[in-house]
Amino acid sequence: AYITGASSGIGLALAERFSRAGYRLALVARRANEMTAWAQAQGLDAERCTVYAADVRDIDSITAAGRRCLLTQGLPDVVIANAGISEGFDTAEFADLAVLRDILETNLIGLAATFQPFLHPLRERRAGTLVGMASVAGVRGLPGHGAYCSSKAGAISYCESLRGECRSFGIKVVTI
Repeated sequence: AYITGASSGIGLALAERFSRAGYRLALVARRANEMTAWAQAQGLDAERCTVYAADVRDIDSITAAGRRCLLTQGLPDVVIANAGISEGFDTAEFADLAVLRDILETNLIGLAATFQPFLHPLRERRAGTLVGMASVAGVRGLPGHGAYCSSKAGAISYCESLRGECRSFGIKVVTI
């Protein structure tokens, strides 16, 4: 299981759950030192868990982490694009346009960039699961959170589109 945003919150809970289920883990986080310390505290050796330092906002960084995973651990059964951020947003404030950009780069473009290195190999294998983290906020806007809500609406639509593109290859696309 390849999981982004694995160093805290839902990502860490997913890492714990997949570890208990016996999966080998490929964990991606900006805070790789914390993630490595967590893996060691869990008794996970290099055979069971590899940590990749990457930032989903940096397309080169996150796609390189995926390629490193493919080279060192092979093709995962499941790729979970979990990394995400939320911050208040006010369109009336010029400076908040940068907040919008940051959130879209993380929650939407980062999701697509997480999946990108795995798509050709999954298509060739004709099996696998891609999981995109969305939110109910992607269906219903929340005052003061237009950036987050729009990023999650985009994630929902992106995953729907990708699901249609991947179906004939036997790849499941799940939106949570």
